[in-house]
Amino acid sequence: MSAAELLEQLRLLDESERIEAKRGRAMGKSMLETTCAFANEPGLDGGYLLLGVAGDDQGHYQVEGIDDPDRLLNDLHSACASKFNVPIRVQANTELVEGKRVIAVYVAEARPGDKPIYFQASALPRAAWRRGPNGDYRCNSDDLEILYQQRAQLEFDRSILEAATLEDIDPDAVEDYRRDRRAANELAEELNYTDEELLEALGAVTRQRGELKPTLAGTLLFGRRIALRRLLPAQRVDYIRVPGKEWIDDPDQRFTTLDMRDTLPRLINRAAATVMDDLPTAFHLPQGSQQRSDTPLIPAKVIREAIVNALMHRNYRRHEPVQIIRFSNRIEIHNPGYSLKPEE
Repeated sequence: MSAAELLEQLRLLDESERIEAKRGRAMGKSMLETTCAFANEPGLDGGYLLLGVAGDDQGHYQVEGIDDPDRLLNDLHSACASKFNVPIRVQANTELVEGKRVIAVYVAEARPGDKPIYFQASALPRAAWRRGPNGDYRCNSDDLEILYQQRAQLEFDRSILEAATLEDIDPDAVEDYRRDRRAANELAEELNYTDEELLEALGAVTRQRGELKPTLAGTLLFGRRIALRRLLPAQRVDYIRVPGKEWIDDPDQRFTTLDMRDTLPRLINRAAATVMDDLPTAFHLPQGSQQRSDTPLIPAKVIREAIVNALMHRNYRRHEPVQIIRFSNRIEIHNPGYSLKPEE
């Protein structure tokens, strides 16, 4: 709805489950609490914030306008991307209403696999908010149970990426899978499927209103590089070279970074090869031999196993890359999420 339509609704029916007015003079916690509530509320299909409008106890709404809408929008987008456990993408437009600038913000309902949305800096259940007829309210344990039940209805890796299409699937990646599957079992039944049948059987695509749409897993396993950059920009491996034994040894030469994006099988191979190419090797000339052998300081299978674990066991709900940090005396691998076992 446009800002003018939202204002008309407010003046006719007052604030409701789906519409809230705020002065919006500055970015405030109340604005983010309502954003969180709209994203969490099941079956609401999101909600609207109308910024630059003030109401009184009698249900009268006046347009006050916003002095610097660009700054407010930047603050809102930045907060929505960083304050919550899962970034919230809002749609916002600045419009002229009654000669003053106001902002209409639409907050879509979060995917079931992402709920509950909550403030990262606070503890659950009070860090999450829901939307009711009388406005926003903090979640309790029962509310969280409802939101977690929604998550359980659909595995996260089978969730659909709404902006993805079948064109985002790389046919070469599908052929790579067929080759590897054939090497493991040349009589495997799925080798006789068409590409679309194979992808659907693997859960890499699913039907939505009669159209095949890639799932999160399908995009990670078979997506084109350009699609991975567009749809999952943080799902990558960053290889970071630090010239020393500490994170910042020389402020003028901090580090160099190589970011890698590809389908998961290719990414494992590429990341492992990059690390191995960069490792010092020990020279060895066996007695009686005329040919030298170069042995890496860390065995290739150790590097590969560590990278496979980092990618397989990362939290894909977190919009952060896997980091491989090569210091002068060690290699550290960090992945988003937390360990089920103590680090020690």
